Amino acid sequence: MSTDFTFGPFVLDRRRGRLLREGRPVAVSSKGLRLLEALLGSPGQALTKTELMQAAWGDTAIEESNLSVQIAALRKQLGPISEGGDWITTVPRVGYRFVGLPATEPMESTAEPKALSAEHRPWIAVLPFTNLSGEREQEYLADGITEDIITALTRFRWLFVVARNSSFAYKDRSLDAKQIAQELGVEYLIEGSVRKSGQRMRISAQLVEARSRRHIWAERYDLELTDVFAVQDEIAERVAGAIEPELLKTEGAQAAARHTGNMTAWDIVRRGTWHFHQVTRENHHKARELFRQAAKLDRELPEGHLWLGRVNAGLVAYGWSDNRVADLREGTEAALKAVQLDERNPYAHYSLAIISAYADQLEQSISAARKAIEISPSFALGHLILGTALLFNGSATEAISPLEYGLRLSRHDPQGFAWFNMLALARLFSGRPEAALEAAARALQVRPNWPTSLEVLVCCCGTLEKWDEARRWAQQIAGFTSPSDDILAPLKAHNPAWTEQMASSLRRAQA
Repeated sequence: MSTDFTFGPFVLDRRRGRLLREGRPVAVSSKGLRLLEALLGSPGQALTKTELMQAAWGDTAIEESNLSVQIAALRKQLGPISEGGDWITTVPRVGYRFVGLPATEPMESTAEPKALSAEHRPWIAVLPFTNLSGEREQEYLADGITEDIITALTRFRWLFVVARNSSFAYKDRSLDAKQIAQELGVEYLIEGSVRKSGQRMRISAQLVEARSRRHIWAERYDLELTDVFAVQDEIAERVAGAIEPELLKTEGAQAAARHTGNMTAWDIVRRGTWHFHQVTRENHHKARELFRQAAKLDRELPEGHLWLGRVNAGLVAYGWSDNRVADLREGTEAALKAVQLDERNPYAHYSLAIISAYADQLEQSISAARKAIEISPSFALGHLILGTALLFNGSATEAISPLEYGLRLSRHDPQGFAWFNMLALARLFSGRPEAALEAAARALQVRPNWPTSLEVLVCCCGTLEKWDEARRWAQQIAGFTSPSDDILAPLKAHNPAWTEQMASSLRRAQA
C-alpha cells in the first residue's frame, strides 16, 4: 500500500517526509508537512485549528498565530490551483479545508525524485541520536537534541531536511548508512550519540556522505548539564551551524567536478562557491564570473545575486579588486536584489551586511547582520559579520560576543583567519591583550603568513611589551613585496586612535 498523497503536480511522500512538485523537492518545514498530511487525509472537510495544532505540535502548548504562519507558508509553497485560488481555504471561526482531491487508489511510491538534476538541493536526514548513558530516563534528552537539530537545519536554504517522523522510524535499528539513505532518498546523514555522567554531558555528531560512506565532518562537545533545554538549543545550533558550511563546500566541489558545459543557474552558483572557498585572488575572480553568469541566466534566483555580493566584498577586503568603487557598487546592488527576491534568506542579508561593511555603510551592515540572525539564530556568518561591523564602528567590547559565538559555531570556516583577526582586535581594544594574542595566533594557524595576521600579532605583542616577538613578526611583514589587503580598511577609517596604536607598534618593531 502506498504512503503517498498526490494532488495536481505534487506528491507528498509520507514515508520519506517530503513534498515533490513534478519530481523535484519543495522546501517545506516539518510542521508544514504534518499540517499538509492532516489536510490531505480529510479532503473537502474542515479541520479545526485545535485538530491541526495537535497534528503538527502534539501536546506542546503554542500560540494560534504559529498555525497561521505555517498555513500561510504552505499556501505560498504550493502556489495557486491551475484554475486559480488556493489549495487550502480558510473556514471562518473553524479552521482550514483542503480543496483538491488527493488520489484514493494505491500507487507505486516514488522511490527517487524523477530527474534528480544538477539543480536539486541536497537532502539530509538526522538520525535519532543514541543514548549512551545507560539510563532510559535520559532517552528524552537524546530525542530532544535530535529534533532540535532537525528544526535548526530546516532554516537553511541550501538543503532539504527529512521530517522528524521519517527519521525516527530508524530509532534503535542497526542498518547500514547506505541502506537508510536509499530508503529515505537522501544524500547525507547526520549520526550522533549522547552520554550523560553526573552534571556533564558529551555529545558526538558526524556528517556522512551516504553513497560512499565517507565522513565529511565530525565533532565532539563536552558541556555542563545545568539546564537541559538550554543545552539542547546550544548543541542544536552548534551542530547545525558547523554542518551547513561543510555541505556548502562538498556540494560546490561536486558541482565543479560534474561540469559538462550544459549548466543550470543553480549549478553554476555551486561551482562558484567551490572557487570562492579556495580564498585566492584567481579563484575569487573565477567565482565572480560564475556568479555573474548565474545571475544573468536566472534573474529570479536569489543565490546568484547574494553570492555576487559576497564575492565582491571579498575582492575588496583581500585587496584583490581592480576597481574598488565599481566592485562595491556591483556587490551592493546584487545583495539588495537578493534581499528583494528572498527576504527570508539569511544569506541574502549576510551578503548585504558584508558588502555594506566595506562600502562605508556600517549601520546598514549591522542592521542586515541582525536580520540574518533573527531569521536563523544558528547562522554563524550572521554572528561573525555582526561582530565585525560593530568593531569597525568602534564598539570593540560589544563585538566580542558575536565573534566568539560565530567562531564556535563554525570552527572550520576557510576564511576563519579573517574572523580570528577581528576577534583579536576586539579583545585588544577592549583591554584584553593576552586573549587578543591567543586569537591572533589562531588566525596565523589557519592561514600562515597572511599580512594582516602578522600586523595584528605585532600590535598584540607590542601592547604586552613582548618586543622580541613583535620584531620577529615585523620582519616577516617586511618580506612581502605585494601590497597588504584592505580587510581592516573600515576599522582604520573610523577609528584613528586604534589605527595609531597599531601603526606605533609596527614602527617600533621595525626600528
